[in-house]
Amino acid sequence: MLTEPQVKKLNEFINIFIEYPLLTTILNDFERLRINHAFSGEQQCMLLTGDTGSGKSSVINHYKSKYPAIHIDGIFRHPVLVSRIPSRPTLESTIAQLLSDLGQVGTANRKLRHNDFNLTDSLISNLKSCGTELIIINEFQELVESNQGKKRNEIANRLKYLNEEAGIPIVLVGMPWAEQIAEEPQWSSRLMVRRFIPYFKISEDLKLFVRVLMGLAARMPFCEKPRLQEQDIVYALFAISKGCFRTLKQFLNEAVKQTLLSGAKSLTKQHLSIAFEVFYPNIQNPFKLPVGEITACEVEKYSVYHTDSSSDNDAHNPTRFTEKLPISLLLKK
Repeated sequence: MLTEPQVKKLNEFINIFIEYPLLTTILNDFERLRINHAFSGEQQCMLLTGDTGSGKSSVINHYKSKYPAIHIDGIFRHPVLVSRIPSRPTLESTIAQLLSDLGQVGTANRKLRHNDFNLTDSLISNLKSCGTELIIINEFQELVESNQGKKRNEIANRLKYLNEEAGIPIVLVGMPWAEQIAEEPQWSSRLMVRRFIPYFKISEDLKLFVRVLMGLAARMPFCEKPRLQEQDIVYALFAISKGCFRTLKQFLNEAVKQTLLSGAKSLTKQHLSIAFEVFYPNIQNPFKLPVGEITACEVEKYSVYHTDSSSDNDAHNPTRFTEKLPISLLLKK
């Protein structure tokens, strides 16, 4: 069992944010849009996409933490509103979700029962009174997946209206196929900034992956910082994660926990090996292989959603990866 101080250390590591150049660019985009809210004229908007586990929510939550909702002299301030498109969205449920995430749950429920246009007016009024400067809407692919042309256009038009009437920049965030919103006439010219967060590919940028590992190691709660940049550890961690940041981070969370449980001064290859066996007891352990025998695959094509498919089962094509190859061959690609 972990002690209370150890639990605190583990939670601190679980909640860290690792910044690298692309994420710095995205954070700067958010900040520029938020600051631009103070200027007159049409407010720019942004589209942020990435496959599952690429780090979209992580960068959003990190930015939001800089501008928390607070009460100042009895006035509720909510500078950065983070919301989401609900599952099977309707116009009313989408606006109600925004109101709810703004902290106006009662208002959202009352207006939703009446199902009237005042829902949007109430949202705009509350956004202004809360001093909201930036709206980030996650899970935007839900709007594409709903595949209901009329409802989709209604929601897209209402968000455009919200952008215009409230004078607040909006960031749309979602899976790769959320990009389809850029094809809508009312949004194509508004999305001045478009960013995509890819998986790590060591065939293209091994140094970036190593840099991220070193950043993670530096934030681990040990006096002696682990040497995750060692070649055999780098290769094994890439083999496990396939370049997906979420998978990498969740694995390292477990490895840190195993290290704390052991009472060791630092995380070692042995702790990584133990963590691997926790998750994958019946798979060959890359931490026990010679470096030349470690095989891995990396992303070949990101997931796709076909809106014209006859069934939901056929509509979604999952992320496709290359066949497993020795790391040395991946690096020669």
